[in-house]
Amino acid sequence: MLRDWKFQIELNSHSEKPIYLQIADAITNDIHSRRLKAGDALPGSRNLAQLLKVNRNTVVEALNVLLNEGWLISKERKGTFVADILPSQHQNSRDQKSNEASVLKGKNHFRIQFDDGYPDSKIAPIEELARAYRQIFNRKAKWQMMGYGDELGDIEFRKTIAQMLNHQRAMQTDEEQICITRGSQMAMYLTAQCLLQEGDLVMIENPGYKPAWKTFENAGAKLLPVNVDKDGLIIEDVIDYLKKNKRIKAIYITPHRQYPTTVTLSLKRRLELIKLSNEYSFTIIEDDYDNEFHFGYRPILPLSSLQELKNYVYIGTMSKVVAPALRIGYLVCNDHSFIEKIGDLRKIIDVQGDNIMEQAVLQLIKDGTVKRHIKKATNYYKNKRDSVAELLNQHLKNKADYNIPEGGLAFWISPKKEVDWSEISENLKSKGIKIIPPDNYSFDKSINGIRLGYGSLSEKELEESIIALSQFFVVKK
Repeated sequence: MLRDWKFQIELNSHSEKPIYLQIADAITNDIHSRRLKAGDALPGSRNLAQLLKVNRNTVVEALNVLLNEGWLISKERKGTFVADILPSQHQNSRDQKSNEASVLKGKNHFRIQFDDGYPDSKIAPIEELARAYRQIFNRKAKWQMMGYGDELGDIEFRKTIAQMLNHQRAMQTDEEQICITRGSQMAMYLTAQCLLQEGDLVMIENPGYKPAWKTFENAGAKLLPVNVDKDGLIIEDVIDYLKKNKRIKAIYITPHRQYPTTVTLSLKRRLELIKLSNEYSFTIIEDDYDNEFHFGYRPILPLSSLQELKNYVYIGTMSKVVAPALRIGYLVCNDHSFIEKIGDLRKIIDVQGDNIMEQAVLQLIKDGTVKRHIKKATNYYKNKRDSVAELLNQHLKNKADYNIPEGGLAFWISPKKEVDWSEISENLKSKGIKIIPPDNYSFDKSINGIRLGYGSLSEKELEESIIALSQFFVVKK
């Protein structure tokens, strides 16, 4: 196939904008100027890399950005083409709808809303999921579809989750140790109700995840906050609690990427915590809420994968992998009697899960859709993370501390000087920007930091918000 388009661009290695974004912007400029028209074929990534004298992976990253944004489409065995319907062609109608919504919602409408790390629903494999859902309906007999299933979840789905956990996260589990739930929050609730009694004590990370704390308090437990530093929860605080209290039943942790600070619990502290758990017989409730999106060589394995750990409940979710609205979570425990209790309570609450949805997701796992989506989404979020890092370096480098996370969909940003977060929040609201104040993460005292979720926001929204936020931070001399 002849490709007559001649790509002309001068790459600037000294620019703050990454090379792959310079390439992506140059291609979109050629589309805007109609040098590239709908249906035009682009050269292959290898040819483009040779033309530009850059690494092929850089070109692939640029093309992935344009594929995800809708400028380009990929046709199997044919190549990459300019999309027939371009983002700019329907931008005006979107803006009009946004303005109409603003009028309807009035002062409660926010143009930009920061979340704590939601995925981008625009890249979710919704069409594939809908097709699988329809196929399941057509394939199954009515009596199979409409009858009650297992309160622990579809048996084949549990087997597949067990296989995934064993192969990818080095766990040693099976379908009898797993319960499928409607999201990770239900898994948390079931765990709290079946594990805790009135007056039990639960250690929690501080700052941490308040919805989990509420489930423990609802079960009658009292919370003991454990401070967090750059290496995760501080083991000395755990030891102090264990020496003073005899009713400590559990500790709730997010060790892979601590919520909200994104730090990883160090190996030394992991081993110390496991030793303490075995010695004092408390359960480690491990919430691995965003394991899939990892940008380094390999993700850190769960504590629950270590054979020496005796008492654990491991909680995960598929909501961020397939689609945010898809409420499928799971919990794993090596205590069969505990899983039985979980099943009994689940049956009282909900009888069973969404059997058809579980089988539809199972189909996407088996046909490789989920694996392909994770690979695509990981590249997409890595590019977006790098863009946010550039924005932070440009606007907050001397005003705040932050680390570039190796995975997940959020940054943790701490101003170098104390700021009034209530005042900042109100000022940003007047600009149509809503943030999550730090009080949403703190146990008993204010913290000087903010979790910035970048997955669901556009680069334009992120840039506007970071610039607005930077105006309230002071340079530390």
